[in-house]
Amino acid sequence: MSGLLALLDDVVAIAKVAATSIDDVAMQAAKAGSKAAGAVIDDAAVTPKYVHGFDAHRELPVIWKIAKGSFKNKLLYLLPAGMLLTTFAPWMISPLLMLGGMYLCFEGAEKIWHMFSPHPEQGDKSTEPENPVHLEEQRAAGAIKTDFILSAEIMTITLAAIPPSNIWMEAATLGVVGIGITVVVYGSVALIVKADDVGLYMAQNARFGLTRSLGRGLVRMMPGFLTLLSNVGTAAMLWVGGSIVVHGLKDQGFGWLAHQVHDLAGQVALMAPEGYGDAVNWSATAAMGGVFGLALGLVLIPLVTKMIVPLWQAVKP
Repeated sequence: MSGLLALLDDVVAIAKVAATSIDDVAMQAAKAGSKAAGAVIDDAAVTPKYVHGFDAHRELPVIWKIAKGSFKNKLLYLLPAGMLLTTFAPWMISPLLMLGGMYLCFEGAEKIWHMFSPHPEQGDKSTEPENPVHLEEQRAAGAIKTDFILSAEIMTITLAAIPPSNIWMEAATLGVVGIGITVVVYGSVALIVKADDVGLYMAQNARFGLTRSLGRGLVRMMPGFLTLLSNVGTAAMLWVGGSIVVHGLKDQGFGWLAHQVHDLAGQVALMAPEGYGDAVNWSATAAMGGVFGLALGLVLIPLVTKMIVPLWQAVKP
């Protein structure tokens, strides 16, 4: 009997340890995932364009196809790669993070550049495949490739934010963040993409006048909302990318710019009304990160388009 009681005590102790570990993973995942908020906003803002133009009944299947690709990107490729980096080459995390930040700066700056200097359309659009199935596969493949880059950024930011612990705890935290962010991003995309259909249904079939009016308002609102979302995504690219590069330079021993941003944001926060100092400090820091990201991206545009892309085109099969 005493042996059975001892065994039960051991089981209870193990269960308590397991519960504590689960709580730790959830807490670390929440904290680390919040660091990647800007990249998550960008991911959610970019994806809706890939389902634009499809029949309404194909929008959700296409989003689900992209979401499955995103799960695969994060859990089968990026999570093991992140664990290998943490174990064997942790010094590579910051430089890789900076490369990802530079990519975000380039993408954001290029979008803004094309707003003011639109480039002529290249090629004949009639060459786009007319087969809806082929087009769907092509769009999904392009979205999954874009998701891979953004997911790599999200997972690297998360990995850098996880407190040092054993490899299993870090892997579990990274996995929870990857799954949670994918569900949030593509669940939000599905709601955004179908909002106009919901509004149209309400406008045509609702029993009450107020509900029909809400439906018509939703239909009218969505084009402007999608434009706003795209602009938010561009701003998030620059803010996140610029901030990543600034902090990366500090990690590499070049902390002058990070200190200047910190000091200037602190001075701005001192002028804020009482109780708003932290919010103003964060906003000022993000704004300066965005300005730096835009400047860096504008410098990278000719470097990428005139040197890196032609070189890549020359050497690829």
